[in-house]
Amino acid sequence: MNDHLKGLLITTLGVLFVVPDSLFVRLIVADPLEVAFWRGMSSGMMILLGLLVVQGTRGMGAVLRCGWPAFIYMFLIGSTAPGFVLAVTQTSVANVVFIFASMPVFSATFSRIFLGEPIRLRMVLTMAVVLVGLGIIAYGSEESEIASWKGDIWALYVTIAYSGALTAVRKVKAISMIPAIPMAYIGSALMMWPFTAPLAVFPGQWELFAGHGAFIAVATCFLTLGPRYISSAEVSLLILLESVLAPILVWMVIGEDPGFWALIGGAVVIGALFVSNLVVLRRKRRERPV
Repeated sequence: MNDHLKGLLITTLGVLFVVPDSLFVRLIVADPLEVAFWRGMSSGMMILLGLLVVQGTRGMGAVLRCGWPAFIYMFLIGSTAPGFVLAVTQTSVANVVFIFASMPVFSATFSRIFLGEPIRLRMVLTMAVVLVGLGIIAYGSEESEIASWKGDIWALYVTIAYSGALTAVRKVKAISMIPAIPMAYIGSALMMWPFTAPLAVFPGQWELFAGHGAFIAVATCFLTLGPRYISSAEVSLLILLESVLAPILVWMVIGEDPGFWALIGGAVVIGALFVSNLVVLRRKRRERPV
């Protein structure tokens, strides 16, 4: 198996493992902060144990020596754990994942501001269309019983935070940030502990909490390893699968109808990003020497 095929396979598996994330949040009966605590603690501990077995503490030391980019990355990634749960519990799953799909737009903006990278006309046009799609989703939140602008704001925060984290980590490309992930998740869980009672809800639903953590741990590792072998455009196209599959899964299992406007807005966002990344892929293939 060549590296390109390996990258496509690993990244696709990572996306498939992250698809049930929203469904787990819907199925668990607990306060959002309790769900967020166990989401971060269980996945963080699983990744940490795997790292300790494979490489000991070497990777963590390397991350901590990276300075402020690593700490910004950990803070932002850690904050996405409660942010994601609050988003899913306060608006529709479709709204959440469609808003998440706009991440490349914020990543490009932050790269321009903090890294001085140019924004091409293609991305400017993509941003304009994506903003229209997000506007349609926001409008639909006022018309839907299961959607709310409060959850949409949390989803937007998670999108911006994750984009900022990816921008920060690009300052230290030579260092693997996988060891930073359990530190971020476990640290976030420990900060939430005083404000909730996670041990009280664990015994009756431990299978859901453990399964949720396992899926996030596997998805995180695969989505960190896979993109090393394929282009960012290919990664972006594969990640769009979550935006399509997650609402369908929740719809099939618990009957959550995303609503007309969410589907229209989501189609605009996904369509814009799909066409944009397809243009990049085709251009790179034409430029590739024969």
